[in-house]
Amino acid sequence: MTVPNILLSGIVGSTAYGLAHAGSDVDRLGLFAAPTAELHGLRGPKESHVTTTPDRTLHEAAKWCRLALGGNPTAMELVWLPDELYEVRTPLGDELIGIRTSFLCAQRVRDAYLGYATQQFRRLENRGDGSFSADTRKRTAKHARHLKRLCHQGLELYATGRLAIRVEDPEEYHAFGERVAADPSAALPLLRYYETAFDEATPALPERPDETVVEAWLHRVRDLFYTSAWSQASSMP
Repeated sequence: MTVPNILLSGIVGSTAYGLAHAGSDVDRLGLFAAPTAELHGLRGPKESHVTTTPDRTLHEAAKWCRLALGGNPTAMELVWLPDELYEVRTPLGDELIGIRTSFLCAQRVRDAYLGYATQQFRRLENRGDGSFSADTRKRTAKHARHLKRLCHQGLELYATGRLAIRVEDPEEYHAFGERVAADPSAALPLLRYYETAFDEATPALPERPDETVVEAWLHRVRDLFYTSAWSQASSMP
């Protein structure tokens, strides 16, 4: 799959967190700009392109912005990656990294990160008492690791305004995953702990995101790719 006008793309997921193991998939996330002229046609452009070989998700710029403004943890990873994990960086991509805090607000970050962590816990609950196949145990351990990561990263972002992608102690996460794979209810105390921690923390984030800054960036994207499309059309015989 070839997607033109990629503005920013990098390696996310377990590789970025430092939780990958032998055989782990390498996940990539990015965003692209649809030609501005296509936004005014009868049918809008495709907003997301997803492939599994390799594992890659690309969102159109406006869709990515909407996801990030909603506090979506997966979307937000893209603008907080360590430099070495970026595979495509353009000037507009660098601008986006520079305004990443404009997407944040306290309530949406809390709701998104705790909400995703709670979804992970519900999946664990549905796995029963641990008496399941080896493959299911592996998936359970993975969901448990993500639950712990989401809680920790979400609280850090909420309380400090910064998102650290790589976890400090990967072995701790793997050990937690194994404990929960044996007994899914072992995840509940951690979830309850972070619910209380969010309640007691003083947020470093504003009450609302700065959509004016985000809108201005998106307008610069539209201006650039309108000019490109118009120049190409004008040069045709």
